[in-house]
Amino acid sequence: MPGAPNRPPEKEPEAPVAPPLPVSPAQQALRRLAPSRVALRLDAWKGSPSPELLGPLDRAEAAFASGDFATALTALDLLSVRLAEPRWPTLPEPFRQLRVPIPAPMPPHWNPEHALSPAEREAKRARRTAEGQLALAAASVGWAASHGLETADLARTVEEARAILGTEGLTTGFYERVDGVWQGLLARVPPPSSSTGPGRSAAAPAPAPEEA
Repeated sequence: MPGAPNRPPEKEPEAPVAPPLPVSPAQQALRRLAPSRVALRLDAWKGSPSPELLGPLDRAEAAFASGDFATALTALDLLSVRLAEPRWPTLPEPFRQLRVPIPAPMPPHWNPEHALSPAEREAKRARRTAEGQLALAAASVGWAASHGLETADLARTVEEARAILGTEGLTTGFYERVDGVWQGLLARVPPPSSSTGPGRSAAAPAPAPEEA
């Protein structure tokens, strides 16, 4: 009616957002340890990463093998900080995501996700994490294949995970396959070593992550 105050536009009802999948400490550690092992064996290090990088990885490897996943995650946090230092060779994508993120200063309202609900923001983060895991798994399997390791079964598993993410979305089936790739790589890719160049003769056994 004339003279009535303007009313804000009615908000569209929020679409239901699926809650993120629960993740156990064992799964968190596995999904960071395996790509970190491959990252420190990339050709950029010329076969001999710095002890400052190998130390945190060795501690994470030992803690993971003993089932101390909290200590493994702490060591991997330190490694991610080390990898962000500018004095090291630049990691190729997608391994750069293993570095601790250092976002540029930005007012909150400049963030395109600022207007999203907490559930929507969490869902977007979960999707980005899944896509990052898929990219890391594909790159790690590709590196292993180019260095003479048998990876045909792991490559098929990566493609299965890719198909599930594209058709079904973020499901337990997706991460079952991604975790299977990480387990396979831990069993086949020796840990890096500054003293032996190509790496130790055998990979440390890795416990299977508990079901979330």
